[in-house]
Amino acid sequence: MAATALLDLRSLSDAELARRIAAGDGGAVRLVTERNNQRLFRAAWSILRNRDEAEDAVQAGYLRAFAGIAAFEGRSSLSTWLTRIVINEALGRARAEKRRRARLSESSVVQLDEYREKLMRGSTSGAAPDAALAREQVRGLLERAIADLPDGFRQVFVLREVEGLSVEETAEALSILPATVKTRLLRARRRLQEALAPELKAALTGTFPFAGADCAAMTERVMAAWEARPC
Repeated sequence: MAATALLDLRSLSDAELARRIAAGDGGAVRLVTERNNQRLFRAAWSILRNRDEAEDAVQAGYLRAFAGIAAFEGRSSLSTWLTRIVINEALGRARAEKRRRARLSESSVVQLDEYREKLMRGSTSGAAPDAALAREQVRGLLERAIADLPDGFRQVFVLREVEGLSVEETAEALSILPATVKTRLLRARRRLQEALAPELKAALTGTFPFAGADCAAMTERVMAAWEARPC
């Protein structure tokens, strides 16, 4: 029965899914999170550059979106609408962190924000250890180069090249003009070309993974928080 219900939900339009979520349909919440976890995580990471903070921003963005989903008018896709909300959440957190650092700086306290966790954990199944290590090193180099891009360039690059959003979707998600998207993407590519050997560009596919256990865990976190909300 559950499988049949999920199958039926998958055939619904964005507007119909939004109406079901507004009515308290947990199945619709689960489907929407499973569809959007990876995109939203990548968008949040492009701003926060910290895995844990990005995950928290995604969860908070989902809950805010679902609480106000009755306002979804379907002018853009539900995915684009959610992306914009998560980006706003991440930007708010980034601004708060910037203010906190400024206060610490005034007190002569050194705060080091290190990139502690490798985002890419490629499968080593069936591969020689040396090959797996080389692949991990290449992906780590690429991700560090992307992390070092200026904020505006990095956000556009991740949404366009890693997540695959169109120019128009990226512009809407970031509240900038399509022409600005094109310009920033071009400049981001140039900076990466200067930092990376040409053969490394092929390693882009599969970076910043947020699938499998990560995706499932995010869905369960959102479901638990959503079900615990005041009715």
